[in-house]
Amino acid sequence: MERIKQRLQRGELVLAAGVGRLAHHNLIQIIGLHGGFQAIWIDLEHGSLSIEGLEVATLAARSVGLDNFVRLAPTDYALVTRCLESGAGGVMAAQIASAAQAEQFVQWAKFAPRGRRGLNTSGWDARFASLPVAEFCEKANRDTLVAIQIETLGALDQCDQIAAIDGVDLLFVGPADLSQSLGVTGEFFHSKCLEAMDRVAEACRKHEKHWGAVCVSPEHAKQMIQRGCRLLSITNDVRLVHAGLDAVQQLYADCFSAANS
Repeated sequence: MERIKQRLQRGELVLAAGVGRLAHHNLIQIIGLHGGFQAIWIDLEHGSLSIEGLEVATLAARSVGLDNFVRLAPTDYALVTRCLESGAGGVMAAQIASAAQAEQFVQWAKFAPRGRRGLNTSGWDARFASLPVAEFCEKANRDTLVAIQIETLGALDQCDQIAAIDGVDLLFVGPADLSQSLGVTGEFFHSKCLEAMDRVAEACRKHEKHWGAVCVSPEHAKQMIQRGCRLLSITNDVRLVHAGLDAVQQLYADCFSAANS
């Protein structure tokens, strides 16, 4: 399975879908088989998956060749390591407020010497104690994706310092919360929001890092691609259901009209 980090390092555009409210393993497999995506991200900030549910979700993703990462609040070290042990290919910190907080999150996700993640080889990431310890630690530190969301004023103000952190692979713009932080809630094309994306893009160029974002429309996606965004989250589970229902209604619209006339 191709990892997100490998694709980004080659300069590929990575398309991702978010799952959280409806993170059923069959939906994840459908996304992988029919969606044209290379990755999913699993939302534990707003979703309600248990660790057992997360294990099933990551297994479903791997079964159809989707890499995955998990979004979570940066407040619980143990949850970070449980996500990684359960099969997550990476972790993404939501609501980061400073470079210092981002550094702490990186340390939670990395083994020594870079970090201070607790060493346990009984999970999926160590192939259930099948990998030699030193090999496992080296592989985990090399392959685990660490992403930091830029959605607060603190993170935006320090995005250059955050991008400079060793071990941060991806800055990820959350447009809804960022617009709220900038005082223009929901105005995704407001000059303040576009200027914020420019700041993130410049920080990533300067420090040779990648950035991604949730996009709200094709035009929004074009704006981000023009700025160098290489990981686009173009839909989520709820939006997929809405789009499917809308498509069915439109497909049968003439039939319904004729039946009611």
